[in-house]
Amino acid sequence: MTVCAIEPATGHEDGAGRAGGGAGCAVTADGAYAARLARAGDSLFPERWTLDGPEPYAVPLPGNQPEAPGTEVQPLSDGRVLIHRPMAAGHAFSLLYPTGPGTGELPLGTVECPDEETRLRLLPPSPGGRRAYALAVGRRSTAVWLVAGGPPGPQRVAEVPGHCSGGVWLDREGRILALDREADGRTKAVVVDLERGGEMSPLLQIAPESVDRVLLADPDSGLLLVSSDAPSPGRERLGWGCWAARCRCGSRRACGPRTAWSRRSRSSRGRC
Repeated sequence: MTVCAIEPATGHEDGAGRAGGGAGCAVTADGAYAARLARAGDSLFPERWTLDGPEPYAVPLPGNQPEAPGTEVQPLSDGRVLIHRPMAAGHAFSLLYPTGPGTGELPLGTVECPDEETRLRLLPPSPGGRRAYALAVGRRSTAVWLVAGGPPGPQRVAEVPGHCSGGVWLDREGRILALDREADGRTKAVVVDLERGGEMSPLLQIAPESVDRVLLADPDSGLLLVSSDAPSPGRERLGWGCWAARCRCGSRRACGPRTAWSRRSRSSRGRC
């Protein structure tokens, strides 16, 4: 197994590219590219890393002005970098790519969020690496947006009742998404099928009153890393289980005979 690490920029030891508390680095599912917001003095700019060559190397992708806090970046499998820029009344998306000494930018469109309480963020890189999705969490529902790799302009592909967090891909096609859905005071992981209009079904229901989340998944084996307070209410623990189209972790026992738990200290514009 190969593990890659990217050093933080000088003078920013808590992780370069953490704009507004966002993730410092995003890596494609195949491990070929990474992207982050790097720091130059007090300014932030996108940076792409190539990881599948003899030695990793970085290519800066600065724009005409420094990026604002809250900006997110995500690499695609073709080497371009998706950038998400929050605006006053919405969110703008573009693709960045190197053009000799400069940076090329292809605008993809915007997602308008009239409700100030709506929070939008990028989902983890999809398995195929050709598409990118965003999660918009509103007051009563959560929307999944296709923001790159589809028809022109951001497209809303699913809407799930309730507040959702997390976001873990369960298959190699980038069709099946696991979300942690909060409803009636409880959080349970659900499966959302993006090719069936956001059809939702339960994934984790370890105990009736427990908080059950999916943290990581391996699409090939179906192995899940989960978090639940079912073994000790109020104290979340880590466990593992299996998922496939024919098998869901409906209970602690169903997660496998060796389940282990441990303590855990077309328009280019859309509307949310």
